[in-house]
Amino acid sequence: MGGISTLSAPKHLHNHPTLASQNNSRILNQTNDKISSVKFNPAFRSSRKENPFSCFALDASRESMPPLVVVGSANADIYVEIDRLPKEGETISAKTGQTLAGGKGANQAVCGGKLAYPTYFLGQVGDDAHGKLITEALEGGGVFLDYLSRLDDVPTGHAVVMLQAGGQNSIIIVGGANMACWPETLPEEDLEVVKNAGIVLLQREIPDSVNIQVAKNWFGTVREDKNVI
Repeated sequence: MGGISTLSAPKHLHNHPTLASQNNSRILNQTNDKISSVKFNPAFRSSRKENPFSCFALDASRESMPPLVVVGSANADIYVEIDRLPKEGETISAKTGQTLAGGKGANQAVCGGKLAYPTYFLGQVGDDAHGKLITEALEGGGVFLDYLSRLDDVPTGHAVVMLQAGGQNSIIIVGGANMACWPETLPEEDLEVVKNAGIVLLQREIPDSVNIQVAKNWFGTVREDKNVI
């Protein structure tokens, strides 16, 4: 995690489009910092409102478009707001603290869902409270979770984000389910959804071997109607 990039974020982080954690299924409106409900629509029919990202928006004639598939990470981000970093051996108190859904891959997937584009997330979470937090946030963002795996014996990936008064941040990431127990060869059904995707997004918060498999599978079926990002 190279910077603050989360599904949900503290209200003072206005510069990051994020998912808020009111019942883990509400979206933080970036422009006015108010919470607005987002309902999961399996049909992914687009709004009649003008969409600035028209290349990604669906209308009634484009519902059969190949989906966006995000293969990547999902984290529970533990935010603490502090005046300064502690010195070696020092314990300090945080002003505030909260745990919110995030992770680069999950962020990308929710962006697709919020644009009313059919979006699948392929990743792993633990069978724990953090995994539930992320699952509900993704569902609230309109993301299909058919390819999300829940691991029994591995905790959900998480990060500790230390926010200083001047806006600087320091982050410690724990890979957890993002980095553990991936199969040596991805299941055929996972590779199939990649083959049928119109857009595939990857990051570097899961094992390189998984990204390589997905990329090889993807490039082996690239067509003119596909987008490599």
